[in-house]
Amino acid sequence: MRARRQLHATSSGDPPLVLLEITHPDLPDPVRVVGDTQDLLSNGQVFVAMGFRVRLPDEVQGQQPRAELAVDNVGRELMQWVEQSAGGRNARVRLMQVLRSHPNNIEWEISMYLNNLRATATEVSGELGFPRLLDVPAVQMRADPQTMPGIF
Repeated sequence: MRARRQLHATSSGDPPLVLLEITHPDLPDPVRVVGDTQDLLSNGQVFVAMGFRVRLPDEVQGQQPRAELAVDNVGRELMQWVEQSAGGRNARVRLMQVLRSHPNNIEWEISMYLNNLRATATEVSGELGFPRLLDVPAVQMRADPQTMPGIF
């Protein structure tokens, strides 16, 4: 509720901040960054100030929604994470929105998988998406002419 008031205010002294948390099975600690110029302590975790951009998913008929994430690679800390996590395969990204005045109150959040990681000297980017649950078969064996030709 507080965040909604701040978003609709003409000039806000407490703009919403986006927190980014990247987890991976091969990493002991998640990567945590905040899209701001100052570090932030939220729910007992330190989020390091770093620039990043998220392009939300577009809706294209017949295509799985995909978003994009690009994080500045200024200090090269992310390259160490990419190398330790074997290219970021099976990484999960959690985006959260908080107010600096109430950093422990998460106003909004979403979790997605990170795929197709690319790294340059200035940024690390990748695609954000959801598992393709509709492409997974609901049953182990289906009755069709190939599996049960006698009933057709």
